[in-house]
Amino acid sequence: MQTIDTPLTKRLGIKTPIVSAPMAFASTPELAAGVTGAGGFGCIGAGFDSSKLLTSKIQKVRTLLNTAPGQPVPLAIGFIGWILEMTESSDDPRLEVVLEEVPAAVWFAFGLDLWKYVDRVHTHDRKTGRKTFIFVMVHSVDDARQAKEKGVDAVVVQGIEAGGHGRGDSPPLLTLLDAVLSERQKWTGGGPLVLAAGGITTGADIANLLEIGADGVVLGTRFLFTHECEYSAAQKDAILKAGPDSTVRTLAFDDVGRTNGWPPNYDGRAISNEVMSDLDAGLSLDERRRRFDESARNGDDSRLVVWAGVGVALVNEISSAADVLRSLHQDTMDDL
Repeated sequence: MQTIDTPLTKRLGIKTPIVSAPMAFASTPELAAGVTGAGGFGCIGAGFDSSKLLTSKIQKVRTLLNTAPGQPVPLAIGFIGWILEMTESSDDPRLEVVLEEVPAAVWFAFGLDLWKYVDRVHTHDRKTGRKTFIFVMVHSVDDARQAKEKGVDAVVVQGIEAGGHGRGDSPPLLTLLDAVLSERQKWTGGGPLVLAAGGITTGADIANLLEIGADGVVLGTRFLFTHECEYSAAQKDAILKAGPDSTVRTLAFDDVGRTNGWPPNYDGRAISNEVMSDLDAGLSLDERRRRFDESARNGDDSRLVVWAGVGVALVNEISSAADVLRSLHQDTMDDL
């Protein structure tokens, strides 16, 4: 594979500036390893996983990639800020446990104070003599400025098109990316790399973003269409059938799924289904949860939670993660 040279590929020692998003309930060790093994950079979402489970997942990737003991495992573990607020004060804190497994990178998103966790990674690195690459997701120029001040390695600029969760009031990706790149021109002494995320589906998309000035891209929805994705057969059927207008931004799925600890102004983009019909009908939360639980018990797929971005309609087949990565890379090369 011919390398696409960007500051990201040079920093991470990878062939292509494509990162698979750390998607809770979707990313797996096999998906992350498939992406990294093919030349990109794979991630796993920590979600609500215990420290023991996260340790086993990192060790699985280490094995799949034949990474020697003690050497950094070429992947990122993605943490959700508001979940860290619960776990780090519990009897199963996870951040230091994960860092001891030596992932090459960590990723922080969706919290009111992510910077204290960035500080903890820096402190851990000073104690161990290691260097952990730190991604932080941002939704504004001010976020990017704070990331620079905190010595973050890369900011992931997420537009409103993204699947899963993010700021419901974020601008479209191209608008926000342009603003952050313009801000970067004012920085002295360097600063974090800038990655683009949200609605990126094709090699042409990636080439365009690199030409604009992004150092790399993060794709989530595109990697849902893989054999290694944790989505069930029914969830994969839903994304295969999705059209251009199939997704909606809402907290309705978190409400019925009991995962609504999101900070103000955050919501999620998912495939619209009967969960939204129940909401539109004015049903109470208790009734909506009752119907959601009943559907799950009965194997009724009409109320599945299927997080996906606006690019979901552009893909119509399930492939291996490595094949998706290689195809995106080649298409990007063809368009650069």
